[in-house]
Amino acid sequence: MPPPRSTDAAAASDAAVASAAARLIDLSHAIHAEPELAFEETRSVAKVLEPLTERGFEVETGVAGLPTAFRASYGSGALTVGICAEYDALPEIGHACGHNIIAASAVGAALGLAEAADELGITVVVLGTPAEESGGGKVLMLERGVFDDIAMAMMVHPGPYDIAGAHSLALADIGVVFRGQEAHASAAPEHGRNAGDAVTITQVALGLLRQHLQPGQQLHGIVSDGGVAPNIVPGRAELLYYLRAVDSASLDDLMRRASACFEAGALATGCTHEIRTLAPTYTELTPDPALLCAYREQIADLGRVPIAPELEAQRPLGSTDMGNVTNVIPGIHPVIGIDAGGAVTHQPGFAAASVNASADRAVTDGAVALARTAIAVARDEKHRDRLLQRLVQRQEDIR
Repeated sequence: MPPPRSTDAAAASDAAVASAAARLIDLSHAIHAEPELAFEETRSVAKVLEPLTERGFEVETGVAGLPTAFRASYGSGALTVGICAEYDALPEIGHACGHNIIAASAVGAALGLAEAADELGITVVVLGTPAEESGGGKVLMLERGVFDDIAMAMMVHPGPYDIAGAHSLALADIGVVFRGQEAHASAAPEHGRNAGDAVTITQVALGLLRQHLQPGQQLHGIVSDGGVAPNIVPGRAELLYYLRAVDSASLDDLMRRASACFEAGALATGCTHEIRTLAPTYTELTPDPALLCAYREQIADLGRVPIAPELEAQRPLGSTDMGNVTNVIPGIHPVIGIDAGGAVTHQPGFAAASVNASADRAVTDGAVALARTAIAVARDEKHRDRLLQRLVQRQEDIR
């Protein structure tokens, strides 16, 4: 698919992003300065909506029953382009995943596409998606119909380097509670059943399991509750764990094997255990080939050099609820590189880098690349028809 030539649509979109560049960077910095956790992003939402409302986007807040989720729409074309904005932060280390950049680039892409909406016959929708780090806002919005009219979905995520066809892992977010019996640890230990010991045995079993995991399978977690005092046999203990795998089938296999380790800890100590799902399961990213091809060309046109396609699968970016979206709707979730001085996502150094000069460039480059990608696809009759036909089929399946 050729990149858009110097059409009125592309020129108008680029000009709109350039005109808004200073404001987009200010937006990125403002979100970064006041990090908010999952489902609590009220200030961030207000900041994101301000430039969209001023541009004439029709805004609906609290969608899907989530106070910090929104839809902002512009235009009336048959092809609905969804641009996902994330804005939640991490506990204690703030925007160490750069969601401030994601939100600002989404706004920029939407402002650019709004200038071309009539010419292209598109409707531009910014989807405010809370709780990507923990909570699965996109999964909830997808299940509750917010994406039902979206023909294509896009976003960019910052990272240490550019990856056009980013891969992610399927993820299960679980808690495991062990329950035993409290007792005096010195005077009457024989009356106790040690839930803390159940955790220890479980972690040893999980550690030994790691040697035999399939490629791409991962498990990692913390002890969130290990007891209350040294002289009380712990009657309750809890593990919080993430299980990840290359796809949903492999994740199911990992869950089965990890569950045996949880059971072993309980059985060996005379405790009971309960496995709880804490957030919706994330599926792996499945980028749409045509959108991905268009994005590769646009980002290269901006002077960026993504890693080679044959290396992409070797560098999974963790897990994202955008995977669930791309398994239902044609979409992309590329990584846009920033200079983080050697830091990687979820490190304090990456949080600091998310407002440096390279991060500011990522905001505008990401906005331009997303907008140009949508323009290229919307102008291509073959791919436009394909997206519309898939949308019709999906809506029929929903009914």
